Amino acid sequence: MLALSQGGARGAFLRRLSDSDVPAPYGDKVEALLDAAEFDRPTLVIDLDRVEAQFRALSAGLGDAHIHYAVKANPHPAVLARLASLGCRFDAASRAEIALCLEAGAPAHHVSFGNTVKKPGDIAWAHAVGVDLFAADSDEELAKIAALAPGARVFIRLLVEHSQADWPLSRKFGCAPEEAVRLMGVAREAGLRPAGLSFHVGSQTRAATMWGPTLDMVAEIWAEASEAGFTLDVLNIGGGFPAFYGDPVEGPEAYARGVIDEIRARFPQMPGYVMAEPGRGMVAEAGVIAAEVLLVSKKRPSDIARWVYLDIGKFSGLAETMDEAIRYQFETTADGAETGPCVLAGPSCDSADVLYEKRPVQLPLALKAGDRIRILCCGAYTSSYSSVGFNGFPPLDVVCI
Repeated sequence: MLALSQGGARGAFLRRLSDSDVPAPYGDKVEALLDAAEFDRPTLVIDLDRVEAQFRALSAGLGDAHIHYAVKANPHPAVLARLASLGCRFDAASRAEIALCLEAGAPAHHVSFGNTVKKPGDIAWAHAVGVDLFAADSDEELAKIAALAPGARVFIRLLVEHSQADWPLSRKFGCAPEEAVRLMGVAREAGLRPAGLSFHVGSQTRAATMWGPTLDMVAEIWAEASEAGFTLDVLNIGGGFPAFYGDPVEGPEAYARGVIDEIRARFPQMPGYVMAEPGRGMVAEAGVIAAEVLLVSKKRPSDIARWVYLDIGKFSGLAETMDEAIRYQFETTADGAETGPCVLAGPSCDSADVLYEKRPVQLPLALKAGDRIRILCCGAYTSSYSSVGFNGFPPLDVVCI
């Protein structure tokens, strides 16, 4: 069993319990598996009961809004099957993700094709299997949908330029706000049914009040569309629901309720169909990665920070450490003693495979090669980002319990 100090990652979670409805990082059955198993490679352990608890908490806070789980966060068939059994709906970004949802038991009308950059053949296939709700943010994308999914419903994705998220996602997707109503007209002229608007406030938006400026913009465009004669009923609020990576966040139910309150304050009459697309907020806290320390060293004897190399890195599941955007929490077999700063790196023969250097990680001074390390809140954007075998290192394994 890993020895833990109350000042470490587990302690942070336990202190959080006093003012939050979010449980500790993992339960007894996950810990029992982690203690008993001898993993021969980095392994992500997903607690499906925790995924279900997160879904129920978010659903309670969102009220009448519908959850469309962002499949890209963790597309494991067991995760999708558990969510489908609960009536969850899905946001898919590709034909392969749609197929996974259908195989998991979701009806096609519970799946939206939320990517605004789609292959023509995938549009036709999705329409043929019964998907009827598509995202677009440009004239050409609308033309593709009109030709290959005639009569489909479309929502126009908006560019979010003033995100307060830890990780803004504002450049790649979405049209300029002043283009939205015009694109609705293009869609209608092409025989499509303009259904509403969508946006993404940015990943890891840690407080519901941070949604305010974006919702102000969305409500203004919604009103303009209504004045122009469009009857909209779909408000897709996207993702942004946070997970715990050390900085305080509200529990899922309270956070979701806060977001709905922000919407109600700007929409006197709530849209008929509100969609939320949590990915990280649904599965991140349900997963923990079991890994191993490969080497602890210093470049010079005078260096303050040690280099700690793990058997997992950016290319084998920890891609979100890029620019040190996501700050994972750690437990080790050496916890409970004095700590010091570390530069944390992965195992691959590639200089880009450095996880944390600008802000070194505090890890036990006694840490050595062969020690086990657990990386917490890793259920989202880890296995789905893992390479198939860069440098010969195997992809991240996944176990669901």
